[in-house]
Amino acid sequence: MYVFYSMFGFQRTGDQFWQMADQLSRGFVLGATAYRTTLTGEGLQHADGHSQLLASTNPGCVAYDPAYGFEIAHIMKDGLRRMYGEANEDVFYYLTVYNEPIQHPAEPENVDVEGILKGIHRFSAGEKGEIPAQIMASGVAVPWALEAQRILADEWNVRADVWSATSWNELRREAVDVERHNLLHPEEEQRVPYVTRKLEGAQGPFVAVSDWMRSVPDQIARWVPGAYQSLGADGFGFADTRGAARRFFHIDAQSIVLAVPDRAGQGGPDRPVRPQEGRGPLRAAGRDGGRPRRGGRRRVAAGGRARRGGGTMPPPLRHVRAQFSQILKARTWYGDRGVQVPPPG
Repeated sequence: MYVFYSMFGFQRTGDQFWQMADQLSRGFVLGATAYRTTLTGEGLQHADGHSQLLASTNPGCVAYDPAYGFEIAHIMKDGLRRMYGEANEDVFYYLTVYNEPIQHPAEPENVDVEGILKGIHRFSAGEKGEIPAQIMASGVAVPWALEAQRILADEWNVRADVWSATSWNELRREAVDVERHNLLHPEEEQRVPYVTRKLEGAQGPFVAVSDWMRSVPDQIARWVPGAYQSLGADGFGFADTRGAARRFFHIDAQSIVLAVPDRAGQGGPDRPVRPQEGRGPLRAAGRDGGRPRRGGRRRVAAGGRARRGGGTMPPPLRHVRAQFSQILKARTWYGDRGVQVPPPG
């Protein structure tokens, strides 16, 4: 077992990982303090937003991005089976873990072990709301997705399921294998990738969020059976508190809340996404008002703006999202005890 700090494993010793695969080596590699926003005070060179992409280039590497301890337990157990048990495979495992205070839940009853190992399982089904949606998250982003699920149900009438994507890489790898098989065996019944079959019955749009570059969850975009949007931490790191960094990259719970109605509202005015009475984006954003950028708030045309995928955004949603967007853009920093707004100037 090899434990390294931040991005330095695949970035600085990546050549050794290729030698390791070439020599048919086996074992576990742990990326400690992974992710772009979990190590924000030690310089931007520590902010790992891409090691999962680097891992995806190595054919001998089986990479996972688990969120909770029970997922790690099943992944480690299966890794021992594959490398040292009856499978006897020449692979090594890369698990990204993180520098984040987090409460780990007990393993759910009837946990989907196959989904954990193959790369995605539904962790929390939505229980309230009329408009269906799907949130896919990995690693440290799963708690943000769960918070967004709560806000969407309480304030937006959206019933969102939360999926833990334990391995974007393995989902893509399996899908590519399926396509290769279908290409070489056109006379046989065409196979369907696991991620497509897993999500086939899920209703609503799909929003994927992680603390990686968008390129990581975007690996599976073409096989997701529905409208798909990803949120990610592209660019250099951001030296501030975790909350400020996540708002900067627009991957926090409130940004997920903004993205989901944007996609769900494409259904048209017959089923518009509306904030619940007496609630709205000001509360969802964590404060009672916003400080717009110089020049004032952006105006929304009365006729509605054109939308990707056709149609227009329902009027109530247009107004609310325009307001909410300004709050997310405002110069707001998060401290350990809540939102802190800097004084003017």
